[in-house]
Amino acid sequence: MRVPLSWLREYVDLPATETGRDVQAKLVSAGLEVETVEQLGADLKGPLVVGQVLTIEELEGFKKPIRFCTVDVGQANGTGEPQEIVCGARNFQAGDKVVVALPGAVLPGDFQIAERKTYGRMSRGMICSSDELNMGDDGTKGIIVLPPETEIGKDAVELLELVDEVLDIAVTANRGDCLSIRGVAREAAIAYGLPLRDPALLDVPAPNAFGYPVQVTDPVGCDRFTARTVTGLSPEARSPIWLQRRLQKVGMRPISLAVDVTNYVMMELGQPLHAYDRKLVEGTIGVRRAQPGEKLVTLDGVTRTLDAEDLVITDDRGPIGLAGVMGGANTEIADHEDLENATTDVVIEAAHFNAVSIARTARRHKLSSEASRRFERGVDPAAAAAAAQRTVDLLVLLAGGTAEAGVTEVVAPSAPRTITVPADHPDKVAGVTYGRETVVRRLQEIGCDVYGQDELVVTVPSWRPDLTDPNDLAEEVIRLEGYENLPSTLPKPPSGRGLTARQRLHRRVGRALAGAGYVEAPNYPFLSEQVFDQLGLEADDPARRVVKLTNPLNDEEPALRTSLLPGLLGALRRNDGRGSHDLALFETGLVFHPREEQRTAVVLPVDRRPTDEEIAELDAALPEQPRHVAVVLAGAREQAGWWGAGRPADWADAVQAARTVAQEAGAELIVRKGQYGPWHPGRCAELAVTVDGAERVVGHAGELHPRVLKALGLPGRTCAMELNLDVLEQVGHDTPRAPRISAFPVATQDVALVVDKPVPAAEVEAALREGAGELLESIRLFDVYENEEQLGEGRKSLAYALRFRAADRTLTVDEASAARDAAVARAGERTGAVLRS
Repeated sequence: MRVPLSWLREYVDLPATETGRDVQAKLVSAGLEVETVEQLGADLKGPLVVGQVLTIEELEGFKKPIRFCTVDVGQANGTGEPQEIVCGARNFQAGDKVVVALPGAVLPGDFQIAERKTYGRMSRGMICSSDELNMGDDGTKGIIVLPPETEIGKDAVELLELVDEVLDIAVTANRGDCLSIRGVAREAAIAYGLPLRDPALLDVPAPNAFGYPVQVTDPVGCDRFTARTVTGLSPEARSPIWLQRRLQKVGMRPISLAVDVTNYVMMELGQPLHAYDRKLVEGTIGVRRAQPGEKLVTLDGVTRTLDAEDLVITDDRGPIGLAGVMGGANTEIADHEDLENATTDVVIEAAHFNAVSIARTARRHKLSSEASRRFERGVDPAAAAAAAQRTVDLLVLLAGGTAEAGVTEVVAPSAPRTITVPADHPDKVAGVTYGRETVVRRLQEIGCDVYGQDELVVTVPSWRPDLTDPNDLAEEVIRLEGYENLPSTLPKPPSGRGLTARQRLHRRVGRALAGAGYVEAPNYPFLSEQVFDQLGLEADDPARRVVKLTNPLNDEEPALRTSLLPGLLGALRRNDGRGSHDLALFETGLVFHPREEQRTAVVLPVDRRPTDEEIAELDAALPEQPRHVAVVLAGAREQAGWWGAGRPADWADAVQAARTVAQEAGAELIVRKGQYGPWHPGRCAELAVTVDGAERVVGHAGELHPRVLKALGLPGRTCAMELNLDVLEQVGHDTPRAPRISAFPVATQDVALVVDKPVPAAEVEAALREGAGELLESIRLFDVYENEEQLGEGRKSLAYALRFRAADRTLTVDEASAARDAAVARAGERTGAVLRS
């Protein structure tokens, strides 16, 4: 929300010496996020005056149209003679009043104006456009043409209000009241301890039966609708300069008088309004839900197919507006240049719509507007009648219109919201003693009515829909008393506590993967369900069961992730597209699975520690959230250089990453051939652990399928791994175990076994380990050999290095050989392996 300081001063008598920076500091202290203070006209220097174009001579022989003008600037040039100016713009004519920068003036951007010869003529000044004066968008992109009644020679800096300070406030979602000058003025008045001249305090006529007919069939979606009619608007009436400039300063473009007035009142009071051309409205104005499939052409010229949840404004023909978002083109106010079809009679709508309904409609149609931004954050329903009256008054004043006596107001009955709160509740929340008087005073300053002594009954003002419970009131007291005044105290944790086993494992895994050359790449936990098709998951895959967000940040990603791979692969794709081709990324984080039984989440108390039962009940209502770890690799795993050839990343690197994670968890990982979703069926390892005597699959690793790479736009031979870290923690051990060191020598035995090609090396290794017994210290596969002439068709040779060692003695050759033979025998029984001759 952009707030001109000059406009703010109309409602609060700020000290004359206060600058925008001073006001910024006060508002920030009160809890508003004032991002910047823009100094308008700080680098502007006169003379800048109003002139009238006397003559225009078209200069020939140049590549672009050039005009030599004489302009009457009165006595501003010291001589009273017409000023000669060369100009290339063409949106003005002789007799027009324009803004003239005389020699010696300095325009924004340190653009100095001086007499100079150009296009064969002397130019003694410049006729200015809004861009050159940094005025904002005026819709013309040309020379500023002033009203005919503007006085020649008048100071244009003062006339156009070019010098000002504008506060740019980042309004949070709960403070919709601050999306208006009225709301910010209230905060400024409280911060300075000054009275507020509330612009909404107007004399409003009582509703009667003579107003424009309105029928509201959905009182939940629209609980208040005010309609007023103004007739006899002058087709030639234009928005005055002061109104246009205020709209430009808050970031809006002047359009036409009727539209500008509704925008002005919206910015002033925070109540969105809409003006309908009365001759284009047929019959009663209605408010209802749309019929599925109904069409509406909105003011931006787009034909929109309406949803059954959309709230629409209608007449006898059907929808004429998307309630709270944008009006329809079929009742649009005519452009001010279209005098033949000029709008002379208007119906003004000031309504209050349900915030959730408007937010969903705006998001559904991807149509965010100034009106929807306010409605979805909360608009003061009591301001609707005042906003309509303010609009009527301005149209009567500026366009010569006549306000009809009829006043329509449809209101759904509602009671004021009250909150009961102990007088010392803010003291308990802040840990500071404010006292009852301070609490009552601060609540009254924000507009609350307060009754009671030790127990306060607080009636919340209509413009603060975000105040719903005692803690909201406590926050108001604390912020107005100053967050900076809260004492800083460090909590004293009880001794003997530290990181949980889950947290320790999480950190160890991160350090281990980083040490192995992976870079951590955290991602947002949101995804589109379309990604499951791109990953090649089966239609009944459990990963497709997702938890959907009620109010997603992005409509294209409305679900919580069930896998870390979509986010990681997206990060890999972006980095690869930006020139980083050798990538090894990892992430540890939560995934989310819906529970079979859906429960309503409980609201935990804040005045005491929740009980174990309350926490358990809350946990039972939340989705299952296991922690996963995943890696993705592409490009070179080892770089080439003077030391030798490099090596591309392959499926074995992904499997090794899984082994690294399992080692940190102290878990025994079972690696075997597998096939699942995005992985290449011939280069996919299934990862499992033993849980309570049964094997449980905890992840997969390997090279991704070419179809997946094409669907996701990934580089060739991309590899990935994902593991369930919580299951590894369950079967592992948290305490790191130091390696056993023996003073006795090792006995190494190598064996080469011939097996069928489909037999996984992991099964052969497991059989060797089982058969070797307790003397086996380690086993390593160091060679895989295939040769049909020597080994036979469909056969391969696996060579293993077996290390034997005893803790209490030196092994004899016979003992080592016996252990080796036992290992080979067991491998033969389990896998059909035979010693290679």
